[in-house]
Amino acid sequence: MIERFGELPDDVDELKALALDALARVDRSETDAQALRSQTSSLTAKVEDLTQTNAAAKAEIDRLTSIIKTLHRDRFGKRSEKLGADDAEQQSFVFEEVETGLATIDARLAAKADAKPRKAPRDKPRFPSHLERVEEILEPEIPEELQGKERVEIGREESVRLDVVRARFRLIVTIRPKYAYKDPAAILQAPAPEHIVEAGLPTEALLAQVAVSKYADGLPLYRQEAIYLRDGVELGRSLMAQWMGAVGFHFEPLAAHVLARIREGERIFADETTLPTLSPGAGKTKTSWLWAYARDDRPFGGAGPPMVAYRFEESRSGDCAARHLGDYRGILQCDGYAGYRKLAGAPHSNGLHLAGCWAHLRRRFFELHANGESIVATATVEQMKLLWAVEEEVRGQPPQARLAARRVTSVDIVQALFDLWERELPRISG
Repeated sequence: MIERFGELPDDVDELKALALDALARVDRSETDAQALRSQTSSLTAKVEDLTQTNAAAKAEIDRLTSIIKTLHRDRFGKRSEKLGADDAEQQSFVFEEVETGLATIDARLAAKADAKPRKAPRDKPRFPSHLERVEEILEPEIPEELQGKERVEIGREESVRLDVVRARFRLIVTIRPKYAYKDPAAILQAPAPEHIVEAGLPTEALLAQVAVSKYADGLPLYRQEAIYLRDGVELGRSLMAQWMGAVGFHFEPLAAHVLARIREGERIFADETTLPTLSPGAGKTKTSWLWAYARDDRPFGGAGPPMVAYRFEESRSGDCAARHLGDYRGILQCDGYAGYRKLAGAPHSNGLHLAGCWAHLRRRFFELHANGESIVATATVEQMKLLWAVEEEVRGQPPQARLAARRVTSVDIVQALFDLWERELPRISG
């Protein structure tokens, strides 16, 4: 702004200096105004960008909120509103989706925030010792004036990232030269190596890859077919199904051996669960059953290796358990399924004792407790915590020590539970 002078000098040089100073002030004001307009424009663009980011984050939060409401409805809603038989798997998908959505929001907001120094994680992840370790040393660029100068390393920073080498196909070509001898006359050639699929294409490693993907990772053969096709390798699902049949045949002795070793133990844990299977010609699935028999003596101070055997059946009949366990004469830990009780009550079952599973018993009480539907269920769960605490203290100790601790502490806890149930039982309808 040009100052207003009361009196102007009469000298021409002073007038020129005064005019030049006024013009300089005008230029500076114009420059400041231009910088202010540029800064305003930059802030306006940043505000618009943040507005869009917040809108996208809000939309993502709304989507995640809807997913959580669906999960809440499945947990507490009416039976008709629940996800269905595969609710555990569906809920795992829900949690994965929520975690992914939250990470997306964090990444989007972090990209718009001012740069901050990265903080090292407090707890470094632990990896198994067999992983290959590849070290990359990044040397700094040395300025010209420091070339050839003596230097001393005063420290180093190390960061670890987890890498993966994708599985790749390769061809194993086995060549067996054939040699002829004249004196004495003979022809020699190395015998052909034995394979699981005789004269077949797959190596044992490929069979293991397909089997683990199908049975352990739940990856159907038609999906594996599409995955392998991305590498230009055409493996039809029917062909891989034939391979899995051969693998199952060769594994039958091993599976029988595992179950036989389990039956040698003093105690066996048994359980069964539904397994939806395809019903050929019906165009839908039917309910089959997967029976599991486990042996793990580590919590009891034993040195035997843990193992589990699975048996597939199309029914839940107690005859299945009788066929699997045979003449077993130990402790069978199980739930309250009548098929096991029938097995224990059979005439030939001398020496077979049933041990009820406290975890199965607690499950229904805990469901009522979590929903706040029963004071008795809450009291039961609280009382069972004391049992769990005793077992935590004696886990891995010799049988005599565990028995002594249970007689001293657990007996009174269990008696209190039965007293509670017997008081409430007459008040419950049949």
